[in-house]
Amino acid sequence: MPSMSPSEPYQSDLERLRRARARAAAAEPPRPGQSLGLNPTLVVEEVAWRGLPERLAAQDAPEPQAASQPVYVGAWRAPGGEVRLAEMEQPRLLALKVAAEGLDPLETARQAGSPPTVVLDALDLAAKEGLLLRPPSLLARAAPQAGPAVSDEFLRADWFTLQWHITQACDLNCRHCYDRSDRPPVDLARGLQVLDQLAAFCAARRVRGQVSFSGGNPLLHPDFLTLYGAAVERGLGVAILGNPCGEAKLAEILDIAPPAFYQVSLEGLEPHNDYIRGRGHFLRTSAFLDLLREAGVRSMVMLTLSRDNLDQVIPLARLLRGKVDQFNFNRLAPVGSGAALAMADPDDFRRFLADYAAEAAENPVLGLKDNLLNLHYEQEGLPLFGGCTGFGCGAAFNFLALLPDGQVHACRKLPSPVGDLYQQGLGEIYDGEAARRYRRAPEACAPCRLRAVCGGCLAVAHGAGRDVSTQRDPFCWLSGPLA
Repeated sequence: MPSMSPSEPYQSDLERLRRARARAAAAEPPRPGQSLGLNPTLVVEEVAWRGLPERLAAQDAPEPQAASQPVYVGAWRAPGGEVRLAEMEQPRLLALKVAAEGLDPLETARQAGSPPTVVLDALDLAAKEGLLLRPPSLLARAAPQAGPAVSDEFLRADWFTLQWHITQACDLNCRHCYDRSDRPPVDLARGLQVLDQLAAFCAARRVRGQVSFSGGNPLLHPDFLTLYGAAVERGLGVAILGNPCGEAKLAEILDIAPPAFYQVSLEGLEPHNDYIRGRGHFLRTSAFLDLLREAGVRSMVMLTLSRDNLDQVIPLARLLRGKVDQFNFNRLAPVGSGAALAMADPDDFRRFLADYAAEAAENPVLGLKDNLLNLHYEQEGLPLFGGCTGFGCGAAFNFLALLPDGQVHACRKLPSPVGDLYQQGLGEIYDGEAARRYRRAPEACAPCRLRAVCGGCLAVAHGAGRDVSTQRDPFCWLSGPLA
């Protein structure tokens, strides 16, 4: 605790904050109720100096500075028991106002002329800090029975993503495309109903919702911008899984709201990529990544990993360093046109994962997505990560795919129908037996202590001719107690 001189002009304010912190520390850790509410241990003090919480926390903190306007500082005890002291900056004040007055977040945003995500993000931050209390998400899995305790962050989802294929139209003809079926694009009226259903489902399950617009190429849908804007208006996060577009189209998108990310694909270095995706695609995509960076849009590149490009991943990642925010790979699922391509050899893939993990430790653009990376990390004694969707295989857990004709699949990379959104409610589909079957681990994976962050890849297992309800990913190398 810092020593203070009686001559310090901020001493009285500092003493008030010390007492407020002590009151919060003496309170019992609060418990969330059935609705969003203020933390009852919160004490807010008005002071005339900035930097007082830091000064209380550390002797070598910078000297507090006199403020031109009143500064509000909160002290509270979080549900986990931690006592916190922080200045109530604008996002925290906004969250407190919404909770204290029972305001509707979307209406609050409309009245302020702000994107709904500004208010929703402020509420998320305040709840994460324990400043607000809210009931937990209802999208939760049971902890594995085997092995050490698994962190709740891998068992309870705070976001639900709908990968929405609004059209099958595409300006590419990729050799590994998993679906070229002829389905009509979603019409606008039906699309707005889908967004209403998604927003209602997420509210009922106490999660945030995100729409990942996909296709085909979603930008080719005649009502793409309208659907994109309607998702934003409903407080849903938006992302784009598409092909490169021009500067004018990107500007139209950004006029509505920046996406959480814009994902494009590259399949290796230029010769191999253009063999798979068409001549000139590599250079067009490279230029588009520069456009995204100039516009301040988070960019992602996805690669479909096969036997033929296994050795190009790390060289491509080095080319993309500083050019893209994240580079991931999915293993080839030999379905659709991809059935003509070859999956990597399992032994080669295992060696590749070790090289990939080592490179990822040095190259910040390399993302961690493939569930089997956790097998490598487990064996190396390294911290585990969330796996494919943050929860291992998130098929029908925190993720569903919707096709233009209303068909819902657990995962788009394999035939995994679980319902028809034009005939059923999203909650009914999510709770149905078909979705629960895909949510469960394959029987061979159920005893594994890594299940919460793995489960392999159902699409790869299906493409290899395996029963995804009983048999595990053919690339899994575990045996004995872990398997």
